[in-house]
Amino acid sequence: MAFTPSPEFQAAADASKKLLAKPSADELLKLYSLYKQVTDEKGFAAAKAPGTFDFKGKAKYNAWKEVAEAGTSPEDAQKQYIELVEELKTKYGYDENKVPETVGDN
Repeated sequence: MAFTPSPEFQAAADASKKLLAKPSADELLKLYSLYKQVTDEKGFAAAKAPGTFDFKGKAKYNAWKEVAEAGTSPEDAQKQYIELVEELKTKYGYDENKVPETVGDN
């Protein structure tokens, strides 16, 4: 049975796009890995490793691998994600009315 993210998780995902400053690379990787652990129905075991020269893809893959191998359940990842977004809102500022930037598909 697939895990269904909570409305609080969806609100945190939206809020993460309305921070006033960009989080650090490590913070972004943590957000990505927790988000993937919550939302990817197939799970990490089904993920394909990125190519040799896809350095950004490798960083994202390895961050997710770390969360998955730690045994983090989707429920726990969701809780950690929401907590991290709240920390980032305090650290970087947050504007409810900010229009999120359009990003690529990576």
